[in-house]
Order: sequence, then structure tokens, then C-alpha cells
Amino acid sequence: MERLYIRMVRESFEPGRLDTAIRWCQRSVGARWIHFANRHLLHVVGYERVPPLDPAKSYVLASNHRSFFDLYVTGAFLMRQGLHHRMVFPVRSNFFYDSALGFLVNGSMSFFAMYPPLFRERSRQSLNLASLQEVVRLLQRGGTLTGVHPEGTRNQGPDPYTLLPAQSGVGRIIHQSRATVLPLFINGLGNNLVRQFSGNFLRTGSPVVLVFGEPLALDDLLAQPGGTRVYKQVSERLVTTITALGQEERAARARLGRESSAEWIHDP
Repeated sequence: MERLYIRMVRESFEPGRLDTAIRWCQRSVGARWIHFANRHLLHVVGYERVPPLDPAKSYVLASNHRSFFDLYVTGAFLMRQGLHHRMVFPVRSNFFYDSALGFLVNGSMSFFAMYPPLFRERSRQSLNLASLQEVVRLLQRGGTLTGVHPEGTRNQGPDPYTLLPAQSGVGRIIHQSRATVLPLFINGLGNNLVRQFSGNFLRTGSPVVLVFGEPLALDDLLAQPGGTRVYKQVSERLVTTITALGQEERAARARLGRESSAEWIHDP
């Protein structure tokens, strides 16, 4: 079943009507319902730092990881700003690739953005290298936006501003693909969809603050031969950058509590 589902999604990236239809659905359906579910809570800072996104190039969208929905909200915001790239977010294989219901949810809710699968079982860890190479392949062909978390897993600690140690997998993707990296910090999203939606519609939920940074400068590390040490250094620089953006988010959140209207916030 996993092999079938992986092959089906992989083939959907081939140029043609299916790929065009999925891109349209991600941009016109997915981005709209995500915006509708967060529009009263979302505040965006630093979007002017993001360069014009070339449809022929690929980008790595890298953020901290507090909620399952961090990258979906961010990707939806970018699509509302004109992004036309195909979005992919590596995801655990459990449920989304080992059950028919999971595959249906992947297709109907994210239009197969949850790809490629990553395996948590120790006996299958070697398969994750193939998944990382698949991400690199998609980035190198252009027209792809890949969302990643350099922490490697969801940070469930009490302090959202203290990130987990950097993992080398994201550094490998960036170093091998040479895609432009867009760092960001996001805070305020929960993991309970019902509570998140009701907080938005009733306007009682916590503000969701998204802070974009400048594209990550990596020329010195990209000039070095690839290897575990260099990949880890790339990820560590990314974590350092995202942590600094977190301090901007902290200040922006404090200002939101004091100002009824704020010109410094981008209207999503």
C-alpha cells in the first residue's frame, strides 16, 4: 500500500494536467480555506524581506515547529501573495501512507502536499535518505516550495522561543539542492483544529504571529564539500536565524497587546 501511494504521488509531479490541477487546488482551494480559518488571528511581520518568488526556481521554507499546521498556514499566506509553486512538506509515513483514509486525507485536505514520507521505525531509517534525495530532486527541477523544520520534530517544550537542537537532514537538503532558504518564526497556532477554528471565528483565540527573515546567507558553507559536519552547520545556522526571528515575534506579540491598530503589520 505504501509503495502504491508513494508512486501515485510521485507521478503526479510529472508535467501535465494532473500537476497543473493540483497546483491550482493548493493555491485556490487549500490556501483559501486555511486563510478563512485563521484570518482574524493572523499577523505577519517582515514580509517585505521576502524577495519576489521566481516561478521557475525552488525555495525552502524553514520554520520552528510548535504546531502540526505551522507550514500550512505559512504556505497558504504565500500563495495568497501570488506564489504558484507546488508545495511539499515531508511527513511521517504513519497514517498518511499506510492507510487508505490517510491517503484520502492527504489528497483532500492538502492536495498531496504531505510528501515524501519519513519513517520513524529504526528498521526503516535507511529509507529516509531516499526521501531526502526525493526532496532534493524536486527542488532541483524548479517550481517547488518545500517546507522543513530544522529541529526535526515538533517542539513540545514550555518555551516556544527555545528551539530544539538542529538536525542535519535539513542541511543536507539545502546544501545539495542549492535552493534559496526563507527562514521564519511562527507562534500562536494550536494543534486542536476545532479550538483553532472557533477561536478564529469568535475572535477569542491567541494571535498567530508570523515573522519572515531575509533569505539565509550560506555562500561560505555551500562552497564546502558536502558531508555530515557541513550539513549540521547549515542546520545550526538556520536554527540560530529562526531563534533571532523568535525575539522579533515576542516583541511583535507584546505590541499587539498594546495597540488597537498597527501599521507595521502586513495585512494577510
